Amino acid sequence: MTQNSTTKDAAQIPMWKSLLAGGLAGVYSRTLTAPMERAKIILQINTQKSSVSTIGLMTDFYKKEGIKGLFRGNGINCLRVFPYMSIQYFAFQSYKNHVLAGSKTEIETKDRLVAGFLSGVSCVIGTYPLDLLKSRMTIQTMASKEAKNATSVTKDIYLNEGGILAFYRGMWPTLVGVVPFVILNFSFYEKMKYYYMNIYGFESFTNIHKLCFGATAGSLAQIIIYPFDLLRRRFQIINMPHLKAKYDYTSITDALIKIYRRESFFGLYKGLAPNLMKVIPATAFQWWIYECLIKNL
Repeated sequence: MTQNSTTKDAAQIPMWKSLLAGGLAGVYSRTLTAPMERAKIILQINTQKSSVSTIGLMTDFYKKEGIKGLFRGNGINCLRVFPYMSIQYFAFQSYKNHVLAGSKTEIETKDRLVAGFLSGVSCVIGTYPLDLLKSRMTIQTMASKEAKNATSVTKDIYLNEGGILAFYRGMWPTLVGVVPFVILNFSFYEKMKYYYMNIYGFESFTNIHKLCFGATAGSLAQIIIYPFDLLRRRFQIINMPHLKAKYDYTSITDALIKIYRRESFFGLYKGLAPNLMKVIPATAFQWWIYECLIKNL
């Protein structure tokens, strides 16, 4: 890599750019993949061994609820995703800027891991109640015929499930799943980008490369941590009234053992297909949009 390309790649990014670009990238990418997200959640909470196709579920959403059915829960998801991705990119870039403030021209692998850890923890703690609310709203029409708005669902959770602490139910398995995902996603993408530009130079890093590297990084990270994403959803709805699927998990370890015994090893990966259908384009567009916004803002 030439000195010029190294400087461009390692340049410190203003924090306001990272906040805005990260949030917008998250909103656009999640909206594009909202139908797959809803199908994934429905499959994750199903404890039966019988399989349901992703396309079949999305078709069913449309037949019963029209276009709104495909995007149910996406409004609250976007309210969550914007700060979630803003915090995520902000925390990662803040640490990266801190490292680059010294004499380094590129952060090392250990720096990426630390930055990813800080990024993952920060975004989960900052936005978890919205994530729980989004999960409840996404599946509510599958649990009962009545579809409540965000205010009603929030009130029900607060009054009937334990107050403020109820909004953080399932946060530990979420941290266990999200933090490694963020670490791996950022590390894979930045490492691939660094090695590619080290060989071919900055100018050859096109939109196609951003999309491909983003898709690869996101899909590899998701496959590795997927069982914990499934646990996150189940713990979030464990006390949801009218839900047919009842869970008796007492801890993360207990949940993993019971899922394995009752639903087989593949039960830990229920919903993986629609999740990859969502993650691959979502992370591809997320990184592409982020890079474009950082460059042009």
